[in-house]
Amino acid sequence: MPLVLFSLALLLVSSALSLLFIGSPARARAFGVIGAVGAALAGLPGAAGVLLSGRPETLSLPWPVPMGSFSLSLDPLSAFFLAPLFLLTGLAAVYGAGYMKPYEASGRAAPAWAQFNLLTAAMALVLLASNAVLFMTGWELMALSSFLLVLFDGGKQQARRAGFIYLAVGAGGALLLLAAFGLLAAPSGSLDFASFCRPEGARKAAVFLLALTGFGLKAGFMPLHVWLPEAHPAAPSHVSAVMSGVMIKMGIYGLLRTLGFLAPWPEWWGALVLALGAVSALGGVLFALAQHDLKRLLAYSSIENVGIILLGLGLGMIGLSRGSAALAALGLAGALLHVLNHSLFKGLLFMGAGAVIHSAGLGELEALGGLSKKMPGTSACFLAGSAAITALPPFNGFVGELLIYLAAFRALLEGRATAQWGAGAMLALAAAGALAGGCFAKAFGAVFLGEPRSSKCSAAHEAGAPMLGAMYALAAACLAAGLASPFLLRPLANAAEAAFPGAGAALAGQAALPVAFVSAGFAGLTALLALAAALRAWLMCRRGSAEGPTWDCGYARPTARMQYGASSFSQPLTDFFQPLLRSLGREPEIRGYFPSGASFSTEAQALVYNKLYSPAAHRVRELAYRFTWLQHGRLQIYILYIVLTLLALLLWKL
Repeated sequence: MPLVLFSLALLLVSSALSLLFIGSPARARAFGVIGAVGAALAGLPGAAGVLLSGRPETLSLPWPVPMGSFSLSLDPLSAFFLAPLFLLTGLAAVYGAGYMKPYEASGRAAPAWAQFNLLTAAMALVLLASNAVLFMTGWELMALSSFLLVLFDGGKQQARRAGFIYLAVGAGGALLLLAAFGLLAAPSGSLDFASFCRPEGARKAAVFLLALTGFGLKAGFMPLHVWLPEAHPAAPSHVSAVMSGVMIKMGIYGLLRTLGFLAPWPEWWGALVLALGAVSALGGVLFALAQHDLKRLLAYSSIENVGIILLGLGLGMIGLSRGSAALAALGLAGALLHVLNHSLFKGLLFMGAGAVIHSAGLGELEALGGLSKKMPGTSACFLAGSAAITALPPFNGFVGELLIYLAAFRALLEGRATAQWGAGAMLALAAAGALAGGCFAKAFGAVFLGEPRSSKCSAAHEAGAPMLGAMYALAAACLAAGLASPFLLRPLANAAEAAFPGAGAALAGQAALPVAFVSAGFAGLTALLALAAALRAWLMCRRGSAEGPTWDCGYARPTARMQYGASSFSQPLTDFFQPLLRSLGREPEIRGYFPSGASFSTEAQALVYNKLYSPAAHRVRELAYRFTWLQHGRLQIYILYIVLTLLALLLWKL
């Protein structure tokens, strides 16, 4: 706990200093980077100690806030989420040192560093809080600082729209969480987590649904995802990496913590979470396939991966509700491991996308291409992230999804009552994995392979040393987590046990052997690949190399227009799923035998936003306009409103 508290204090002090030196961008950058990296170096050992020992640490200090207490608790569950938080934010700060330099002249960089470190501190406070008032304080600070970072480029209409949607969704989620905490605290009259009384009946179901919706709005699973594809592309790329890698996981953490207050629960809760996970996994990757913007594609991919986490969580909840320790352990461990894995490879992919945008000045897939020659380091890192997110060995994405598959197989073996959930989870995970392979083959191929499709792309250059260093570190972490997966079982078991007592004890017996075999296979595969690469290099050195033109298939002067674009690559899949995607196509009529020119374009609709949220917001706006007569500008009447409200509350209390 002392090291984690030191990290929290360092983040707050460095945030204030970055804002204090707003007129000196270099000093603001130094304070921001030193604060974030120093907090990571101090916080990681503190979190790892609790995670490995399994012994929680607590701290309670006087805090003169009604119904509040400065109560902090560092248990294995919060430590498990703190580890990727500190790791990713520290590397993102190093990356941001290079990424933010072009913005220093405009004066926007210094406030962004202050907001970045405040966001990190707020997320750490959410994970440490053991009182609802303190938790909501951290939650709102997290929402405010991330909102300001989404508005970093506020001169663009897209950024302002993204910020407005994010603010509205965050406010709605906070109200739902306040209602859930109120129902939990009502019997005891205390908002300390340790004082919560387990509700029963309709109150219990109401708390679950409020928490699922409130935390789901932050996690971004479908259909509560509307802010995510808007906000991630608008924020700076290292901030997008943190928002996708760790901030949306605060919703998963909050849901896990609340479920611990409500256990035991009925089986339909797990079935509902499982269904939401299947919808998010399939819907997220389908909409990612249809995107033309690289960061927007990655944002929809985050929805898919949150869905995969929910698949594991749903299976674990079903196992706990039916008393199956094996099913519960495998499902919860798979969900938690995918939380860690997604933080690593999605942070890497967003940084790779940021390096492309920083270098080429655009993120439109149809205008990119051929960057592997201009940016070999970024290309290799993005390829590693693409392999990890599509669960290809020897990277870390494979092991997390393997545990969820094992949970699904276990559900099939438990009997007819759970077989349907296991089969559904298996089908959803398999389909999402196949579509994710096509999605990232499209993304990597369109950006890095072939020939440049625009002049900006032709003038691209490799990212600077800080940006490359952060990406190399995350790529190495993705590989290391895949190779060292057996060593992650003990921390996973401790975290699962802290979330739901009894769930972590069976993990070693169920997962140790499969994970050990997989890790050994990964190590052998990596050694063979390294040996083959070394042998090839040795042979090439002995023979020398010659350069010449490749066979051009009869084309004397091939151009970039002759190669597959991102849209044409994914068209067979997007056409097949057109009834779900409802993409809009613009195809002008071609007249004459020798037309002078033609064009064709497609646009993936934000279907849930357009068909559900936008009409609902329009109805609410119409209803609000009917009460504008209450706003007449007279201060005395406004004071009368307040007095009448206070009198009504006093009478109700009496």
